[in-house]
Amino acid sequence: MRQRLSSLAPPDMDQSLCKLTLIYPPASETHIVELMMNSEPPLLGFTTWKAEGHGHALSNASMREQVRGRISRGILVVVLVRARLAPLLEEIRVKAAIPDLVYWSEPVEAFGRLSADV
Repeated sequence: MRQRLSSLAPPDMDQSLCKLTLIYPPASETHIVELMMNSEPPLLGFTTWKAEGHGHALSNASMREQVRGRISRGILVVVLVRARLAPLLEEIRVKAAIPDLVYWSEPVEAFGRLSADV
């Protein structure tokens, strides 16, 4: 079976892509997901999952999390045009105001969808 790579980006997109990762407290998930779903211009999609953070910064952790040495977190990842990154971060900062929200961005060298030829 042959595979082909079809881009998820709009055909006229010639700007570089980046991946934005957000790490947030689980109680903030509904708020951040709704914000991302309603962001303008619309995002092509994103992924969320549950995780545990490890480290020394457990000041806002529950007693159970402090005993376990890890804190519950949600992760959201979205691939977007780099030019959209700063406005999106500002939108999140203004509209979400989530305490302990951490983010980073990374360049994306390739992005697409593998699908079988029919």
